[in-house]
Parts: sequence; structure tokens; C-alpha cells
Amino acid sequence: MRDKPADLPRGPLRPIELATGAVMAGLTVGLITVGSLVPMAAALQLVAAVPLGLLAHRYRLRALVTATIAAGLVTFVAAGLMPALGVFGAATVAGIIGIVKRRGGGLPAVLALTVVAAVGWGLFSVGMLLVFARTRRLFFDAIRSTAEGIQNLAARQAALEPLGRAAAEATDAVLRWWWIYLGASVALGVLVSTIVSWYVLGSVLDRLAWLPGSDRLDAPDDDRPVGPLPVTLHGAGYRYAGATDDALSGIDLTIHPGEFVAVVGHNGSGKSTLTRVLAGRPPTSGAVSRPGSAGLGELGGTALVLQRPESQTLGVSVADDVVWGLSTELAAEVDVDALLAEVGLDGMGRRETATLSGGQQQRLAVAAALARRPALLIADEATSMIDPDGRRDLVALLAELPRRHGTAVVLVTHHEADAVAADRVIHLADGRMVDRLASWPRPARDQRRGPMGAPILELADVRHTYNRGTPWEAPALHGVDLSVRQGEALLIVGGNGSGKSTLAWIIAGLIAPSSGRCELRGDPVDKQIGRVALAFQHSRLQLQKQTVGEEIADWGGRATGSGAVGRALDAVGLDRRLAARSVEELSGGQAKRVVLAAMVASHPQVVVLDEPLAGLDPQGRAEIVELLARLRDSGQTLIVISHDVADVVAVCDRTVHLDAGVVVETAGARRQVGAHPAPILPGRPETVWRLDNPPHNEPGSGVVR
Repeated sequence: MRDKPADLPRGPLRPIELATGAVMAGLTVGLITVGSLVPMAAALQLVAAVPLGLLAHRYRLRALVTATIAAGLVTFVAAGLMPALGVFGAATVAGIIGIVKRRGGGLPAVLALTVVAAVGWGLFSVGMLLVFARTRRLFFDAIRSTAEGIQNLAARQAALEPLGRAAAEATDAVLRWWWIYLGASVALGVLVSTIVSWYVLGSVLDRLAWLPGSDRLDAPDDDRPVGPLPVTLHGAGYRYAGATDDALSGIDLTIHPGEFVAVVGHNGSGKSTLTRVLAGRPPTSGAVSRPGSAGLGELGGTALVLQRPESQTLGVSVADDVVWGLSTELAAEVDVDALLAEVGLDGMGRRETATLSGGQQQRLAVAAALARRPALLIADEATSMIDPDGRRDLVALLAELPRRHGTAVVLVTHHEADAVAADRVIHLADGRMVDRLASWPRPARDQRRGPMGAPILELADVRHTYNRGTPWEAPALHGVDLSVRQGEALLIVGGNGSGKSTLAWIIAGLIAPSSGRCELRGDPVDKQIGRVALAFQHSRLQLQKQTVGEEIADWGGRATGSGAVGRALDAVGLDRRLAARSVEELSGGQAKRVVLAAMVASHPQVVVLDEPLAGLDPQGRAEIVELLARLRDSGQTLIVISHDVADVVAVCDRTVHLDAGVVVETAGARRQVGAHPAPILPGRPETVWRLDNPPHNEPGSGVVR
């Protein structure tokens, strides 16, 4: 049950441990403080061990101790002594369960450690009252006064007088032998809390067991001076713990200072594994040579820009985020304004990071990386979640870094077009370097097989402003009018920050518009939660059960049996045997299909899909487009929000272009024989496409005209 040395590095706390500890400590403070001060929220204290348990499970004991001390001090200032002690109690439970889970132990090991901790807490409680005699007397006087009050009330009723005397006698006995009763009750409380948390927190940690410790982005300790380049891989391979095949095999590659290298491959090709090896993770076969350590996150070392920029954003303001984690001396040397101007965020230093679009967040991540003057910058699928214009701009920015800063750039991407500006292109397939990638079929244009019905969803002058009436208010929509027919497939396009996601949430009824109407069959959508289903951009966030079958059944309700689960899987083109598979084993495309299968089981009237093709390779994109065509032809009303216009338009009847919260154009995708014409907004022309002469539209051209 002993951890590997790589799992428990030595030395000071690393940035990843400090950052994670700060977040988890903050969550614990919030849970304990709110639970202690708000009577109706007392149950929150029962789950306060979860954040610290996650910390104990993934990192060293010193990370847990540091976070606990910080959280305890903040809680003491905010709520007082007893809630602060609650933080330390929660940390005790979290530490026991997290460490035992990490070491592969079970309930017996938890019970053994808990007995020791329970005795310790019992002795601590008794010792505190022995030392602080005045506090003890006040505490005892309060108990006596309560008992006397109960006895006086009981004396007024003859039938209750024996009960009053019994309460007084019990109080005297407890106060006479208070150290036994107090120590035993505290110890018992710790024991019961830990056993309950074992099943609650333990189940959460079990869900994370699929994340192998060796798969973390942070590299193990390397005592050599920082020197990531040139880095050469000699027949390098990597196999994850428990896997039967190599994720990476026989890679011979050298990255030189100041060059721009693109790594292109489909899902599962080994691209992300290659980035981990380049960032300092030792291969399981072959060798990697570099003049010093990879220096991940260190000055002059290796920097990572990830697929989801919000996962790297820690500062409240843009300027704070650029220098987040740097020492005061190093932060003072960074010309934040110049860096922001270089990445296209000129004058935005005081903006809140939460108000940035996806493309702006990616640019901010690049600025934060440049603040550390990296010799090697790795962008792992950094272009996959932003619109085509933003993707082109980001690639152009990365291509300039070698010339401006001498930084070597490795861009990992699905898109061949992103690699045009690279000095070299590395193609990966099945974990190996290949000369070229297999070509995948593009989505075929599929003619509608059934007519659309009457309008089912109506939006009239819909406007929305976040944080309205506060200094932080941010308008998102400015009078959207839209009508959607039964069985229609509608495509909504627009750049990052155009208001697409806000519109999706309003259509799904998850937020009510600030003004205007959004109605489903004549009634407000926000009063009919569940009638409109929303598929998130990151499908994995919507899968909460252990297996695929459980997930679909949960969406469908209690009446959903195995037959209904099977039919839902059939509807999205998945094998019924997948119902028994863990959701953790699903690929990105499979996760999107499972979410759609769950929605089919819940029988929504409208399905809204937010970026259904994001993060998928060409084959996965073609499969999802084919699935959307099947759902459309089954009579399902679809509203698709996507940057990938050229692919998704193949199955959509109409395209709406949203820009800065306003509908600027609506175009009919095609007219079907026997179908009702798609409604066009007043004053906007309709464009009719012939199926044998589809429009020539390149990704990134904006609206399909």
C-alpha cells in the first residue's frame, strides 16, 4: 500500500499543490462558515470533509496540513472558535479517508486510524476545558441553568415532575464526571462521522480512481537546473498503469529552441500523452534527454496552455492572472500591459477574468505563460473550443512567439489547417508517428425525410443582463426574436462572446430573461424545466452515475427499464452492451452520444446542443452529424449552437447568426418538398440552397450565407 516516489515528491510544496490547496481550503471555509451561521444550512458541515479529502487523496500530507491551517484561521476570523475547530475536525476525517483510499486500504484501516484520532480529539477536548478553567465554569453554568429551567417547567405539571428530577440528576452526574462524558462523546462523534464519511467521501474518491497518479500534468522532481531544450525522445513510449497497450510507442523526436512544431492526430492517437512526456513525465520505455529539468511552470522552463482555459484561470482580474503564482520580485519585473497588448488584450488588465470570452481566456493563458519566459510552450488542443476566427488568431499568435521571444512552441491539434504555419508537422496515429493521417469522410448532406410542424418555441424581444443593477452588470442579449418549428433543426452561429450560451440557457429555461418572452407551447420555458434539454459543450460534466445504463435510466425516471435504456442507445447508434460500461471509460464522442441517449429517454420537446462537435476528430464529428440527422428525422426539434458551420449545416434547416447579443441574419438552409417553409425574421432575405450545389463555406467564414 506504499505510494510510489513519483506520487509523493519531496521538497517544498509545488505550485499545483498550493493552488489546489487554496481552492479546497476556500470551499471548506465556505461550507463550515455557512453551515454554522445559517440554521437551515447546518447540513453543509457534513460534506465539509469532501474538498480536503480530495486534497489528501491526490497530494502529500503537508498540502493537507497547510490548507487546513489556512482554512482554520480564516474560519476563526469569520465565524469564531467552534467553526474553526470544525475545520480541523473535518480535516482529520478527510485525511484518514483520503490517505487510506490513496494507499488502497479499506474500512479496517480507516477504523484503526479513526480510533487513534477519536482518542486524540477526546483528550484534546478534555484538556482544553482543564486549561481554560473560566470557560469550563461558564460552560457548566449554562448547562446547570438549562437543567434548572427544565426542572422548573416540569414542576408545574405533576405528571412531568419526575422527568424534571431525572433531568437534574442526569445533569449532576454528567457534570461530576464531565471529563468521561465529554471525552467519550467527542470520540464517538469522530468515529461515527468518519464511518459515515467513508461511504460518502469514499464514493467520491472511488469515482476518481480511474485517474492514474502518473497522468497528472505536473512532472516529478528533477534537481537539475532548468533546461528544457533541446529535448530529444529516443524510442520513447508510455503505458498508463493498468493499461494493456501503450498509449505512445517508439517516438523519435527532437524539439529545438525557437521552432514551431505542430502535432496533429485524431482522438486517442497519443497527442496528450506526448505533451506529458515533453513536459517532464518520464516515459515507461525508451528515453528522453534534455540539458536540464523540464521546469514545468518555472521561470525559463516549460509552460502549458490547455484545452479549457478556464481551468488555468486563477486571478480575479486579468492583470492578476498574468502574474499569478510568481514571487513579488518576479511579478514586479513583468510588463503586464505589454504582454496583454502582444496577445491582443490591450487595455484589459482591469477586466474580470469571468467576463472574458473563450478566445480571450486562451490569449490570457498565453500571456500568463509568457510572463514566466518559457523556453518551451506546449499548447494542448488550445484551439479546439474556440470559434474559427479565434482559432486562426491564436495560431497566428503562437507562430510569432519563436520570432519574438525565441520560445519553442508545440501546438497539439485535431485540425490540419492549424499546422500550416508550423516549421514541422508531426502526425500521430495509434501512439506512433506516421507520414500522414488516414482521411475520414466528411459529413454528408442528408435531405430531410419528414416535414416540419407548427411553431413550438417562441422568443420575443428577449434581453438579458448579468448582475443587473450592480457595478458588474454585463449585457449579453439585446432583443432576440426567434420562432422554432416542431421537428426543425436550427443552427445558431456566432463568435465567442456573441451571447450563444446565454441564449441556450434561456431556451432551456435554466435562467429567465431580464425582459421579453421565451415560451414553449405558449408557456414560459423557465416554468417547464426539463421540457427543453440542454447538452453541455463538455458532455462528461453531465454524466453523474457510475455506468451508462444507470445514467440513461436516471434521466428517464423510475419507469425506465432495461428495454427503454436499450432503445435509447439504439436511437443514438450505440451498442446496447455499452449500458454496463463505466462512464469513465467513454471517449469524447461516446460521452456526447450517451448524453443524447439520456435525453431521448427523458422525452424532451426540444433538444439544445452547445458545441456538439467541440474537441472531436473528423471521424467523431461525422458520426455526431449523422446522429443529429437521425434525431431530426425522428421528429425531434433540435437547436444546435456550433462554431463548426461547414459540418453542422449539413443537417440544419436554417442558420441564425448572433453577433454581440443581436440576431444579424437568418438564412434558410434548404426547402424540402412538402415541408413548411422555415420562418424568416422580418426584413431578412432567405437563401435557398440546392442539394446538388451546396454552398462553399470554409470553417471560420462566420455565418453561412
